[in-house]
Amino acid sequence: MARKSRPRHWERNGPSGFVGVDKPQGWTSHDVVDAARRWFGTRQVGHLGTLDPLATGVLPLALRAATKLVPFLEGGEKVYVGTIRLGETTDTLDAEGEILSRSEGPWPGEADVREALGHFVGEIEQIPPMYSAVKRDGVPLHKLARQGREVERPPKRVRIDRLELLDFSLPDIDVEVACSAGTYVRVIASDLGARLGCGAHLKNLCRTRSGPFTLEDARTEEELAAAAERGEVDRFVIPPVEVLGFPIVQLGESEVRTVRHGGEIASQGPPRRPGSCIAAVEPGGRLLAVMEVRPGRRLHPLRVLPPLAPQG
Repeated sequence: MARKSRPRHWERNGPSGFVGVDKPQGWTSHDVVDAARRWFGTRQVGHLGTLDPLATGVLPLALRAATKLVPFLEGGEKVYVGTIRLGETTDTLDAEGEILSRSEGPWPGEADVREALGHFVGEIEQIPPMYSAVKRDGVPLHKLARQGREVERPPKRVRIDRLELLDFSLPDIDVEVACSAGTYVRVIASDLGARLGCGAHLKNLCRTRSGPFTLEDARTEEELAAAAERGEVDRFVIPPVEVLGFPIVQLGESEVRTVRHGGEIASQGPPRRPGSCIAAVEPGGRLLAVMEVRPGRRLHPLRVLPPLAPQG
């Protein structure tokens, strides 16, 4: 008898959780998601924060039921290391774009650059670049930019916690940026060049941290592809309780049944601030739900993960 082909939306049983991928240069974030669907055998893959194709570094992914937990991890601090090329501006604000202008000097001194960088630390406003995924009337700005159009973009507030000069080797400077989610390092580079009077663009960029995920713990595309070929890729999946960082409450069987049906349960242990979150785990240690502390020492389920699919 002929062997049946797998259905188009075939799903392989596997753990729900997270994995940090060291995104290669030239890949889009969606390219990484598509590859992860093949590596882990599931359509349920989402990323936690886009990286431009030019950028490398840690891109966290949520797998299977953990995609329901993404809202609890969005907004974490991002850390980047990058090179800014002074004296050249581009239409994309980075090295992938067409050069718009070149400066012959005079070049700023190191003290001038350090002083200028200090003006970007704290709460600042950024105008999103035209070459970005931000939408105007439902159309991504980058599509309008490729049509030669430029439209007005309202500024957005972001937070720069740290902006340090790592190396000063004109025309390039290396910087480290610790910032809030949604910050465009390309815009920092462009605005820095404008402040210094010589123009600038972002030459390269690597994200070294995204919330609890670090580059040191991220896996390369080659590493994940090879592990998938051997059938060992699931060992790279990080359990949700290790990523969320919430206090953990162990539930009994009756409480598991109540929570799985959306019911509240009594809070355990020391008093906790209403509105805070806890991770409720089943007797075997698997995350069952993220729960919110409510008045009266009650725990209300915000996200309940589905039971494990039967094997076979």
